Amino acid sequence: MSFQAYLDAVEDKTGLTPRQLIALAAEKGLDTPGTKAGAILEWLAADYGLGRGHGMAIVHVIQKGATISDKHVGTTGSHRDESNELWLDGKATKPTT
Repeated sequence: MSFQAYLDAVEDKTGLTPRQLIALAAEKGLDTPGTKAGAILEWLAADYGLGRGHGMAIVHVIQKGATISDKHVGTTGSHRDESNELWLDGKATKPTT
C-alpha cells in the first residue's frame, strides 16, 4: 500500500482529511517538537479507532509534513507513490494525474 493510500484509508475510517487531523492534533498540543509518536497513536486509537499502521502515517504528516522520501516514487512495487508530496486535503479534491 502506498503512503498516499494509507492517508486515503484514514480519511475513509475517520471521515476527516489528514489536514483536519493535523489541525486537531495541533489543538491538543500533539504537534509540538519532542512529542512522542506513542502519544499521537494513543489519541488516534482512542478517538478514531486507528491502528498503528494508519496512525503512523498521520504521525509522519504531523511531525514531518507532506514530503516523503523518493525511495518508492516511480517504482512498480506495492509501496509505490506517484509523488514525494502527499495530498492532505482529502480524496475528493485530489488532482488526477
